[in-house]
Amino acid sequence: MKEINKNELPVAIIGAGPVGLAAAAHLAQRGQKFVLLEAGPAVGASILKWGHVKLFSPWRYLVDQAAQSFLEPTGWHMPDPEADPLGAELVQGYLEPLAALPPIKTNLRLNTRVTSVARKGFDKLKTNGREHAPFVITLQTEAGEEQMLAKAVIDASGTWEMPNPLGASGTWALGEKANRDRIAYGIPAVLGADHARYAGKSILVVGSGHSAFNAILELEHLVQQAPGTRITWAVRRVQAGQMFGGLSDDQLSQRGALGERAQAVVERGAVTFETGVKIERIERVGEQIKVHSDDRVLGPFDEVIATTGFRPDLSMLTELRLKLDEQVDAPVALAPLIDPNVHSCGSVPPHGYEELKHPEPDIYIVGMKSYGRAPTFLMLTGYEQVRSVVAAIAGDLESARAVQLVLPETGVCGGNGCCDVPTSKPASAFISLDSLFAPVVAATQASACCSTEK
Repeated sequence: MKEINKNELPVAIIGAGPVGLAAAAHLAQRGQKFVLLEAGPAVGASILKWGHVKLFSPWRYLVDQAAQSFLEPTGWHMPDPEADPLGAELVQGYLEPLAALPPIKTNLRLNTRVTSVARKGFDKLKTNGREHAPFVITLQTEAGEEQMLAKAVIDASGTWEMPNPLGASGTWALGEKANRDRIAYGIPAVLGADHARYAGKSILVVGSGHSAFNAILELEHLVQQAPGTRITWAVRRVQAGQMFGGLSDDQLSQRGALGERAQAVVERGAVTFETGVKIERIERVGEQIKVHSDDRVLGPFDEVIATTGFRPDLSMLTELRLKLDEQVDAPVALAPLIDPNVHSCGSVPPHGYEELKHPEPDIYIVGMKSYGRAPTFLMLTGYEQVRSVVAAIAGDLESARAVQLVLPETGVCGGNGCCDVPTSKPASAFISLDSLFAPVVAATQASACCSTEK
């Protein structure tokens, strides 16, 4: 049998969303062979499921530099850098043109779902010689199952397909699965394709993040079209606190405005706002459902919209030696920086391949999936991750370690210094996440502004 030269194999990228495509652009820029594997029928397939939602990041924060360097010679120009696109516009105006470029198109495989990643000839228990074996990736395609080999793996598959359940304990609430026909996870198009499902109905929205804000604001517009529509908004927090973000202090004006608009909906009584709701059971009552918290019963409702966040699907990686934080499900070097039990202010020191690597060499989880169960972040964070990771794979460790990125602050801390972190790196290199979480601060030292109540 011919011996396999691992270095002649391609890098496998899992997921053709913004971060996966950025990884492809960086690999192409460095002359590295790669295969881009996408489970859906199109690039940005997950984004298209919420294509009606406007991003609060303007175009200048949504385009990767390596991707831009490939696109501009073809006549492509970034749309208005200060404009905020819909999800569908991001796909059509950026991801699709990028994926159509020959260096990427020839290496893109759609309708190809990765079901497992392992070391060829080595299960998780075997050690000697493990690092020299290529990765073997099992794929489910329209033609059936197949396998391919890779020298490295960049998992940018995101978290969209793994929504968090409604149950307050992190597991499915009793009756939740049985009543899935009345529960939508994410942000349904209540003003578009899903109009008939929600118009004139009694609706419960569960969740306290930006997805919930978007859902509530669209439902408020629906009330104007269908006055019989009734909205209840339930959150686990006992008090709203900083739930609405930095508002006018947010350096991303649209993100701040989103929080302001959602807060105004509550203040003017346009929705019934329920705090301290910890869901344990979903009960069917005829064609409606009631929601049982530990101290009350809500409903009945015709529909429930669960904007409870997402978590990574790690099932494809079970035969690899990963080192993930036991709470956050993020790489152990990154997890303390984004732990929602402690931090709320929005910054984390710059990080790249060093913070993202695992005991298993050459496997990197990037993008939203790298943050485990912590909330989402600006796409530029993912772009810098893959720039660093690709440099490391190409053997350019100097570039891989030179991780710097400046992103807009959330404004949550109000500049009082409570979230300051001693660091030898310049402040200009700090990353600000699209979330309410802060850099490392000892829990015993955290003030009220640096604590997050879920």
